[in-house]
Amino acid sequence: MVKDRLRIAYLCDMSPLDRNLYSGGNARIHDALKTHVGDVTILSNSWGLAEPLRRLILKLPDALNLRLRWRIHLLLAPLIARKVRAELARGQYDVLFCAYSFQSLCRVRPPYPLVSVYTSDATQTTYRASEIGAYHKTYLRIGRLMDGWVERCEKRTFSNTDLLLWPSKWQKDLADTRYGLTADHSILVPWGANLAKPAPRITPTEISRDKPVRLLLIGRDWFAKGGPVAFDTMKLLRAQGIDARLTVIGCQPPPFHLNEFVKVYKQLDKAIPEQLAQFERELDNAHFLVQPSMESYGFAFCEASAHGLPSLCLRVGGVPIREGINGHALPMGSGPDAFAAKVQHYLDHPDAYVALTLTARQEYRERLNWDTWGETVAALLNQTIQARGLADQPTSRP
Repeated sequence: MVKDRLRIAYLCDMSPLDRNLYSGGNARIHDALKTHVGDVTILSNSWGLAEPLRRLILKLPDALNLRLRWRIHLLLAPLIARKVRAELARGQYDVLFCAYSFQSLCRVRPPYPLVSVYTSDATQTTYRASEIGAYHKTYLRIGRLMDGWVERCEKRTFSNTDLLLWPSKWQKDLADTRYGLTADHSILVPWGANLAKPAPRITPTEISRDKPVRLLLIGRDWFAKGGPVAFDTMKLLRAQGIDARLTVIGCQPPPFHLNEFVKVYKQLDKAIPEQLAQFERELDNAHFLVQPSMESYGFAFCEASAHGLPSLCLRVGGVPIREGINGHALPMGSGPDAFAAKVQHYLDHPDAYVALTLTARQEYRERLNWDTWGETVAALLNQTIQARGLADQPTSRP
């Protein structure tokens, strides 16, 4: 028996109603569950008796707040988990779904049988041990003293969770190896674009040596997103006789990475229709998303694919680029010459560029969208509920 609408308790350290947090991913996950899986109740992110401490930490500078908050939460997990358990007891849920913040799930013992689920593009340990963690370095040296304990908390939490949904093979492989996970509960389910459904691209953007070649970069951190390489790629192409232009959305490059061929939108708020329309126009007009970033996933790559825009990036983390399908992921250490060479290749083979734009769009239709994610998760949850004999569970509890 498959339940028509599952009852889902949604757990995260930040509300999914704020569409700016977690790069919008928290909100998209929440929305996809509501659309495709069931009725979603957002559990409180309060720390219970320790809530005054949480509010105090939130007032700290962002760099300190982000690093302190999850560690203190983990230290206080036995206390905070009791509050979560009490909140679950007041409801009638089939699923406890935790996004991003594993510490929110740590030590939680549901008061009745249900299916527990966790999803994130990285864990604290896999991130720290990766080339991405090495690039961003640590801010709190004392945090390193907690690394072994954090990993043990992760392993215990994941071992007690029914389904672990990873958006990238990179993260799944790391987690499986690190925590000794099994294929029946550690599953690859790609995330989607942080966009409403875009209209199909009826005529792919043509590429030609006789017209401007438009490069695009999207993100809040110019350096972490690979801005210097994107800028130098544009300059190199211009030195090679190509009228290359660079558009930047989401951050302000420093003066030495600006010239008359760089256009900057420091911020475009997708919640404002006019700014969303401008964002989509830039995606439609660009020829390549050039983003040699250091990140564990990257919604911008999904957004580019949604608009049939090929991406050029580094093969790092779990970037959702499949080689030759929605772009090219170049080896770590690749510089402007390698990125410019890819652009030059497609200028020499414009038909191949058109084909790449079409397969990029198809990649979005088939894999990198939230409808596909939601439908996949709905099937997995119903299968797990049936396998655990919970399908006939009463709809009410004392």
